[in-house]
Amino acid sequence: MLKTFDIDEVEEGMFVDSIAKQQGKFKITSRGRVTSLAAIKQLKKKGILSVVVDLSRQLKSEVVEQEEKQEEPEAPAELPEEISFEAELEVAVKLHAKGKHLQKSILESVGKNLPVDIAIPEAFTNNLVSSIDRNPNALMCMTKIREKDTYLLEHSLNVAILLANFATHVGLDEEQIQELALSGFLHDIGKIKIPDEILHKPGRLNDQEMTIMKDHVYYGTKVLVEMGMPDSIVRTIGEHHERLDGYGYPEGLRGDEITQFGRMIAIVDTYDAITADRCYKVGMSSKKALQILLQDAPEKYDEGLVTQFVQCIGIFPVGSLVKLNNEKIAMVLKQHPIHATKPVVKVFYSIRGNHYLEPKELNLAAASNGVKIVDAVIASDFKLDFNKYFNESIVV
Repeated sequence: MLKTFDIDEVEEGMFVDSIAKQQGKFKITSRGRVTSLAAIKQLKKKGILSVVVDLSRQLKSEVVEQEEKQEEPEAPAELPEEISFEAELEVAVKLHAKGKHLQKSILESVGKNLPVDIAIPEAFTNNLVSSIDRNPNALMCMTKIREKDTYLLEHSLNVAILLANFATHVGLDEEQIQELALSGFLHDIGKIKIPDEILHKPGRLNDQEMTIMKDHVYYGTKVLVEMGMPDSIVRTIGEHHERLDGYGYPEGLRGDEITQFGRMIAIVDTYDAITADRCYKVGMSSKKALQILLQDAPEKYDEGLVTQFVQCIGIFPVGSLVKLNNEKIAMVLKQHPIHATKPVVKVFYSIRGNHYLEPKELNLAAASNGVKIVDAVIASDFKLDFNKYFNESIVV
């Protein structure tokens, strides 16, 4: 049963059969289900005015879906991506390297009380958003490249990438997405004013040291005001350590006193910090980080936004490592639009044989041999040099 819908009437779960009316030459080469608000937004950006929807393939109620799962129906197709993962990864690798270099340059300038041209980080984060629009999986993979000695540079870059992806997922407009990406990129700029012996202390900070560390938010917002950054961005960055229960800092804001953008950056900042390797600890798996966020909602974090963040990056995010039931390790390449535990992965290591394998892509949703994910893992669990593997086997 086919019916034409205006693009503004299209909803998640609808199955797009074809384009009815458009401005431009964008083509849908295969039919597919609308899996997120971001997908609808992408169609709008391509000039799609209306589409033909197959109502017979629209998602049904949860009860019916559970019954149909017993029959293991063929997985619905996704809307095609305009740029392939492989093609966009070439851009993402260069963007990631440029982002770390730019972050270092900005921090050095701020540390020396030199002026910073805000047009430069603004242009860079706009390029990040463009990459997310073309294919978010490429930059999401890059957030998993970690080096202990460059945490501050990588963390701010990762928060920018994750925020851009998150903002796209929840359906914010382009200007808001770019604003959040820039906020993420600059949110820890004040840490350059914190003494190195505290900033890089290989252990837990005492109360006095923690008080000094908390001042990074004050220093950061002060610098941003001097740079002429818009008030909305200064406020977002000023709220990245605020918590809904009032026990955050620097202002101890509570509930509705914290903006939506402040709530979003708090979630993303916490997630990336938990998963990062530090000089004093090994990062946790993405799955564990998401569990912590869910446990701390709604007391500390906005429960609705945490749920959407989990939906955005998936239980097993792109770039993360998973252990399969055949005693092999794989890297997640692409989320499945319906089955969160059945992504496309690249198998590359044998636990039983204790050696690397020729990388092989595997779609767990289509696998007929019963291969499935057992759990999320981290590279250090198996003494793997993930960065080396990524550069030699993924970036080719």
